Amino acid sequence: MGLFSFTQEIAMDLGTANTIITTNGKIVVDEPSMVALDRRTDKMIAVGEKAKLMHEKTHENIRTIRPLRDGVIADFYACEQMIRGLIKMVNNRNRLFSPSLRMVIGVPSGSTEVELRAVRDSAEHAGGRDVYLIFEPMAAAIGIGIDVEAPEGNMIVDIGGGSTEITVISLGGIVSNNSIRIAGDDLTADIQEYMSRQHNVKVSERMAERIKINVGAALTELGEDAPEDYIVHGPNRITALPMEVPVCYQEVAHCLEKSISKIETAILSALENTPPELYADIVHNGIYLAGGGALLRGLDKRLTDKINIPFHIAEDPLHAVAKGTGVALKNVDRFSFLMR
Repeated sequence: MGLFSFTQEIAMDLGTANTIITTNGKIVVDEPSMVALDRRTDKMIAVGEKAKLMHEKTHENIRTIRPLRDGVIADFYACEQMIRGLIKMVNNRNRLFSPSLRMVIGVPSGSTEVELRAVRDSAEHAGGRDVYLIFEPMAAAIGIGIDVEAPEGNMIVDIGGGSTEITVISLGGIVSNNSIRIAGDDLTADIQEYMSRQHNVKVSERMAERIKINVGAALTELGEDAPEDYIVHGPNRITALPMEVPVCYQEVAHCLEKSISKIETAILSALENTPPELYADIVHNGIYLAGGGALLRGLDKRLTDKINIPFHIAEDPLHAVAKGTGVALKNVDRFSFLMR
C-alpha cells in the first residue's frame, strides 16, 4: 500500500447496529452504524462511536441517524455519508491519490432487488469502483470456517441488530432461507417497554441496550453463569423524580420471551422446509449461531432444549460475517457464484 497504489480492497459488513470493515484480513474499523449530520447544511459532523456518544443528547442543529433499519437502508443520503466517513478511517494514511475501491459488502439474504440496488448505489457514490454483494448468512458460514462448497447441509442462524436470518446452505448456495425482522433492536425495544410498564421508569434506547448487554438472558435459570443485578437510573414516568431500579436477569428473560419465541418458530419453520437429506446433515452437524444476538446468555441452551438439535455459538459471533466477507474478497474469483 504505497503512495501510488490505485486499487484498495475492502470488505464491509454493513449492519444495522455495527459496521465492520476488514482489509488484508484484518479488522480495521468496527464502529456503530450511526452518523451525526448538521441539520442546516446536511454536512457530516461525526460517524461511528463519536456519533453514538451524541445519540439522544443532541440539540436542534444536530441530528443523529441510524441509516439502516431492519437490515436495510432507511436513509440513503445518511448511509452514503456514513460509508464515506468509515472508509476515510481506513484511508487515514497520507496518499497522493485516493485509491479506487474494490468492495465486497454483506447484505441480508431477505433483501429485495430494490434494497440490493440501494446498497450498491450507496457504495458506488462513496467511491467503490467494483462493488460485490454477498449474502450475510453465506459470509457468516465462511467466517465460521464451514466448507460452503461441500455437498452437505449446514444451518446458520444469524441474529443481527435488525433482522434474524435462518439459512440452510449446501453446495455453495442457499437452499432455504427464512428472514424475519425480529432481532437485537426488538429485544432492546422490549426492555424499554418493560421498564416503563413494570417499574414506571423512563429509559433511553442506549440504556435499554446496556441492560441487554449486562443482564440480558434467554433463560430464567442460568445457574453459575448468572450475572449480577444491573442498577438502572432514570426519571419516574409519573412524578419525574429520579429513580434507582435494580434489574435482574430473570426479569429480562421474561420480557424477551415473546421475541425469542418468534425466533424459535422461524427456526422450526425453516427446518420444516428443508429437504430430508440436508435435514439429516443439520442434525448431525448442529446449527450455528452468529451475530450479536448469539451472545444472549442461555440462548444456545434454550434452543437446543426446544429443538433437540445441538446449537453452537460461533467462535467470534460479532465478527463472523466480517471475517467471511474478507475471505470472499480475497477469493472473489473462486466465490464468484456467491456474489451478486
